[in-house]
Amino acid sequence: MKLKELEELIFELIKKVETNLPEEVVSEIKKAKNREKTETGKKILESILQNIEIARETKKPICQDTGTLTFFIQMGSEFPLRDKLKKALLNAVEKATKEVPLRSNTVDPITNKNTGNNIGNYIPYIDLEITNGRDCEITLLAKGGGSENMSKLKMFNPTDSLDDIKKFVVNHIVEAAGKPCPPTIVGVGIGGTSDLALKIAKKALLRPLGERHSDKTVSKLEKEIIELANKSGIGPMGLGGKTTVLDVHIEIGHRHPASLPVGVVMQCWAHRYGKVKIYGDGRVEWPR
Repeated sequence: MKLKELEELIFELIKKVETNLPEEVVSEIKKAKNREKTETGKKILESILQNIEIARETKKPICQDTGTLTFFIQMGSEFPLRDKLKKALLNAVEKATKEVPLRSNTVDPITNKNTGNNIGNYIPYIDLEITNGRDCEITLLAKGGGSENMSKLKMFNPTDSLDDIKKFVVNHIVEAAGKPCPPTIVGVGIGGTSDLALKIAKKALLRPLGERHSDKTVSKLEKEIIELANKSGIGPMGLGGKTTVLDVHIEIGHRHPASLPVGVVMQCWAHRYGKVKIYGDGRVEWPR
């Protein structure tokens, strides 16, 4: 595989993520519509489903805020295109900005100047994990500004309980109300360091909806937060209803004995993510 072919694959990944919501997300929104009792909530969810269908048919972005792009990459140490990957990725982002098209969401924090191509310092963000072998899996998460603004970090006392953490997460969901465009998917990172708690919270969003954490205690906490959040009555777009969150995913990291950071990252209903796997022999697979 040559640089141009790799660039085209990543471009197709971006286009797919921005225009075609994963079926599992669509299915959860349909379930939310079927159980919704309020007329307003039901109409909002119907409009969301119509929006998703139009985007699929026309191959246009699901939302005018095409978000900030984060690439989570698991790359084998012997992947034959490892030295070309970053260049191909940046070229694909620039091409997607022009051709999908993506709104340019990359602004200098000092001058407020927009780069115009969705490329800037640390943007798109690339999270790289080196693995064994010759294969490379690229996962893309596109995240709008409204939901990103509702991220939150709290440094707990290490003697605080899981109930304290649960209250913090639920209270934050309630305080965020309609700002992150619910029904949302909520990622929670418990442990690690301050920056790592938010990072693993964002990575938690990549777990398929409905899939519970393998640890029974963590799984129970996820279900409890979902139940409490959906009892809040915030509902679709914050206008009332039965579904405030579609799912809650928690990931944990080992921490320093003196620290207990908890990060919360919220994703709007337009949960845009997908992945492509490139094998060392040139084969390509689209797991999602």
